[in-house]
Amino acid sequence: MARTAYVTDLKSLQGECSANYLRLVRLVGDMEAGQRRDIALRGDKQHFGDLHLYIQEQAPYTTMVNVSQTGPLDTVLEGPRMRVHLYHDVRMAEVTDFQRERHFSGRYRYPNARMHQPDEKLQLNRFLGEWLAHGLAHGHAIDVPEMP
Repeated sequence: MARTAYVTDLKSLQGECSANYLRLVRLVGDMEAGQRRDIALRGDKQHFGDLHLYIQEQAPYTTMVNVSQTGPLDTVLEGPRMRVHLYHDVRMAEVTDFQRERHFSGRYRYPNARMHQPDEKLQLNRFLGEWLAHGLAHGHAIDVPEMP
């Protein structure tokens, strides 16, 4: 049976990027370039790690945010980390770097040398969405803002 080629689902990708923009804006608030926010991910009695947001670059229409996680398995496994580009004019956030790999295509032939899935770009942006949604639902600020 012949396999049909994967067709990029632009509607899903744009929807995911728009939702991620809203999630990130809620998490970073009015942070500026060079600032970092740490969020503890906790359950009832368990600590699952910390989510770290760092504003790497900021311009009038774009912001570059580094998102990473540290946790109890850091001595064995490296936690996930990605760079996310926020486009303020279109209110979208897109993963541009994951685990030090950059520039993802909208679709890949499968199999391929890097073992990317045909919809790798969409999957990375969905992963970011789930990660941020978890941080919003279960996270607790580690860095408490100073009172004026």
